[in-house]
Amino acid sequence: MSNKLFTEGRWQEAIAQYQKLLEIQSGDVDIYWNLSHCYRQLNLLDEYFNTLQQGIKLYPTDERLHFSLIIDLRQNGRIQEAIFSADNAAICFPDDYTFQLLKYLTVPSIYENREEINFYRQRYTQGLQDLIQQTSLQTTKEQHSALAGIGRLTNFYLSYQAQNDIDLQRQYGNLVHEIMAINYPQWVVPISMPKLQPNNKIRIGYVSYYLHSYSGTLWLTGWLRFCDRSSFEIYCYYIGNQPDPITQQFQQYSDFFHHIPDNLSAVSEQIIADKLHILVFPEIGMNPQTMQMAGLRLAPVQCTAWGHPVTTGLPTIDYFLSSELMEPENAQEHYSEKLIRLPNIGVSYPKPYIPPVIKTRSDFQLPDDAVIYLCCQAPFKYLPQYDFIFAEIAHRVPQAKFVFLRGTLLQPRLKLAFAAIGLNSEDYCVFLSIPERLDYLMINLLSDVYLDTFTWSGGNTTLEAIACNLPIVTCPGEFMRGRHSDSFLKMLGVTDTISKNETEYIEIAVKLGLDPTWRGTIAERMSQNHERLFDDKACVAGLEAFYKQVCSKHFSA
Repeated sequence: MSNKLFTEGRWQEAIAQYQKLLEIQSGDVDIYWNLSHCYRQLNLLDEYFNTLQQGIKLYPTDERLHFSLIIDLRQNGRIQEAIFSADNAAICFPDDYTFQLLKYLTVPSIYENREEINFYRQRYTQGLQDLIQQTSLQTTKEQHSALAGIGRLTNFYLSYQAQNDIDLQRQYGNLVHEIMAINYPQWVVPISMPKLQPNNKIRIGYVSYYLHSYSGTLWLTGWLRFCDRSSFEIYCYYIGNQPDPITQQFQQYSDFFHHIPDNLSAVSEQIIADKLHILVFPEIGMNPQTMQMAGLRLAPVQCTAWGHPVTTGLPTIDYFLSSELMEPENAQEHYSEKLIRLPNIGVSYPKPYIPPVIKTRSDFQLPDDAVIYLCCQAPFKYLPQYDFIFAEIAHRVPQAKFVFLRGTLLQPRLKLAFAAIGLNSEDYCVFLSIPERLDYLMINLLSDVYLDTFTWSGGNTTLEAIACNLPIVTCPGEFMRGRHSDSFLKMLGVTDTISKNETEYIEIAVKLGLDPTWRGTIAERMSQNHERLFDDKACVAGLEAFYKQVCSKHFSA
């Protein structure tokens, strides 16, 4: 009965049955696993974590329970418990490389204060050295365990500390490459550039887990749509498994489209068989299987782009395809790859369809007379040293409401920041869950100002806000990942709301909040200039010139 309710997704009823079962007997491990899943679905996190911990006490050798506990504790800001659980798992599974990675490389998804960032960076730096020293790849068992470990995790959260990651990424990238090389020695040898016969086209491959509606790859449809078909043949390899209408677009724009989910060997064999001239990973660092593949040599030239805007550190990735508008002068110092600055923002982003306004603020329990500041980034993009900015804006704009859309993890920090100047954060901060895309766009259309994050700015979210003519306040950071919105506004030709520092950021946000006429002027100018930003063909011409240049260099070598 419990399992039937579970498979039907009747979580509350399933919980009641599982609890009855556990009163009678200790239950097998699957009961704890399923029960925890029910709590997770209902967002009952304390019950979820308690159930996993009870299961681990009774069944300490079930690695599913350990893995979920560690990952979700970190995800929910409970970093010390996550690290304690990772240490415990590493003792229970001394030969499982997954838990060695978690023991040494776990960093928070969100930080309480600035000092914590430094502490965990030092911990990661030391942990990476220890991990590298202790990684043994002598036996087949060790080789397979290491391969499985890097196939379950990436070091995604490291780059949200707003520092130059090139050295740490190189160390980690070399470790990944070493693990891949020992498991697939046939796929790490250099590949010579296939000869280009007269009337032949240059074969370009794009491989991603995310060839569906996803912020890190949506821009790629533009590169493919405006491709010069007389010179290039396009191969796409979709290694994920959530096909949707965007997947159909990728298929339509490809000469050859391969959907090979969750099978590293099969997709690698297909890429080798296709004898590509250039292989491009739109993003590396979010999906573990992509990181594994990128640690191999599957084409003579391999590139990554800014779907995940951080250097890979991999010795097998030759070029980083970036944007001339986003990169600072010294940008090459941030990359292990050779940096290529493509024209404009480097990508051809399709103009989003924006529906008419069919909802009101009251549909989202937002007051009509409020000045709504949209804060729509993931919590890990918000660093604690900038929390005071919200309180300062609220101090000067009494009608301000800051609308956060991605959970309540920031709530305790904001409470402290507002209290520091005698304000109650609950009077100003609103946390909404917006599951539907239509509602997300409605919130953009109903808001007054978009507040960009420092050090890691919005990408997809900013482009959609621009399509909604929502004024953007931004401050460009030191690294490309903190300069997306800055580059979009420059290309749009509406630069009045780009600030030089935190003080100016607050002033612009306050002026936009208090001066509806100026706000309307900015929105109007944005609406008139969309064609400058969206569906840009200049960057595609620049990209294809680079492809031809790289191939000719190899042909003449």
